[in-house]
Amino acid sequence: MKIGILQTGHSPEDLFGPFGDYDGMFRDMLDGNSFEFQTWAVVDGVFPDSADDADAWLITGSKHGAYEDHAWIPPLETLIREINTRKQPLAGICFGHQIIAQALGGKVKKYEGGWAVGRVTYEVDGRELTLNAWHQDQVVALPEGARVLGGNDFCRNGILAYGDHIISWQPHPEFSSAFVGGLIEKRGRGVVPDGLLDRAAAELDAPVDNQDIATFLAEFYRKERT
Repeated sequence: MKIGILQTGHSPEDLFGPFGDYDGMFRDMLDGNSFEFQTWAVVDGVFPDSADDADAWLITGSKHGAYEDHAWIPPLETLIREINTRKQPLAGICFGHQIIAQALGGKVKKYEGGWAVGRVTYEVDGRELTLNAWHQDQVVALPEGARVLGGNDFCRNGILAYGDHIISWQPHPEFSSAFVGGLIEKRGRGVVPDGLLDRAAAELDAPVDNQDIATFLAEFYRKERT
């Protein structure tokens, strides 16, 4: 199976050396599943010819807002709608979660309640799932047909599904705790309140459920669909 990674942002330059770029984090996360990958850096205006260029798709996170005026956002939304029409498997993470919702008729905005940074716990089907988060924007109005699979009091629309072919997460299962530590120091200071950053830094050694999502996502891509 060929998975097309639609890269909507780049890792901070001063973290690129030790951690690589966002597409590489997903390749590492899904390693060992016999997937083939190809990246299109849509944030740089590089797009596939059509949804036929891959069997399944993944949209990364980004420093940009889905509602911002960038030339690459409208064609990305068109591609998302094409993928949805074809019922191809599609996963979105953080910005990917938001742009899928926006492309299909939902609404994304900067949340008045502020930031979520570091370890965050979500309620999913009666169990708790803890993942690293890094966001202020949220999906605040759902598209028609979207189902809420998980969330919490801060982010009620934290995990969404559409049919059996689209799944999206607001948090970052691809982010290691070490990378989050780098974000705290290199991107967070002066932007995110220090109290939130200090709490997140104090919890960097605590476990997260990244592997559970990696397993789920691999099974989601391989699932038989009619």
